[in-house]
Amino acid sequence: MKRDQCPTEESQIGYEILAYLVNHPDSGDTLEGIVEWWLLERKIKHQIAKVKEALAELVSRELVVKHKGRDARTHYRINQNKHEEIQALLKQ
Repeated sequence: MKRDQCPTEESQIGYEILAYLVNHPDSGDTLEGIVEWWLLERKIKHQIAKVKEALAELVSRELVVKHKGRDARTHYRINQNKHEEIQALLKQ
C-alpha cells in the first residue's frame, strides 16, 4: 500500500486500520467493531482538524463570530451583519 500512488478505497481503509493498530498495538476487535470504533475515531480526528481550519478562516473573514460560553468552550455562530454577503457566497 504505497501512499504515493492513487489508492483504491480498500487500500485507503487498509492504511487506516494499520495506522490505528500502530497507535493502539494491543487492540483487537470484530469487523463491526473496527468499522464502528477504529475507523470512525480516525475519521473524526481528521475531520476535527479540517473543521478547525475552516472555522478559523470563516472567523478571520468575519462571516462567523466566536465567543466563550458559560461552559468555557468556544461557540460559533453566523455573523448577522454579514448575512447578505453569506447568502451571496452560497449562491455561487
